[in-house]
Amino acid sequence: MKSLVIAAVAVAATVALAPPASAEMYLGNYELIMPDRRDFHTWVWSVTPCVAQDTAANIPNCVHVFTLPRPIAKAVQSKADAPLVNGQYTLTIDDPFGLRCGDIYYGPTIPTHDVYTWDANTLSGSMVSSFDAGCDGAPGGAFTYPFHLSRM
Repeated sequence: MKSLVIAAVAVAATVALAPPASAEMYLGNYELIMPDRRDFHTWVWSVTPCVAQDTAANIPNCVHVFTLPRPIAKAVQSKADAPLVNGQYTLTIDDPFGLRCGDIYYGPTIPTHDVYTWDANTLSGSMVSSFDAGCDGAPGGAFTYPFHLSRM
């Protein structure tokens, strides 16, 4: 009986610690590491399953991301679904404080439309941040920032 219990515990541990069967990422919390972006925040992403509102069932090949800025000053929490297509997740967020002008802490900000795309296996990707008007009256445009996610 004792060996049966040990075997059952070993099987349960193997299943619980095994990597996902597909290219899907683990659920949990991640540190967003984006060294090239001019911002004083660090970000934590809480990744959970996408859930269909009509049936409350998990949606396959999709993660729900809740973004948590640290500190919260001049930043907002966001939440959105990121579908997995061809091994790449895509998350879209409209950030009212996305582009920082002048003084990074107290200067004006410009709203941005941010599209994060990352590889499901490497957790590396890029974020394209586009804006209608730039700092100090400059024309609109976009910046691309590489990033990676580190599981916490």
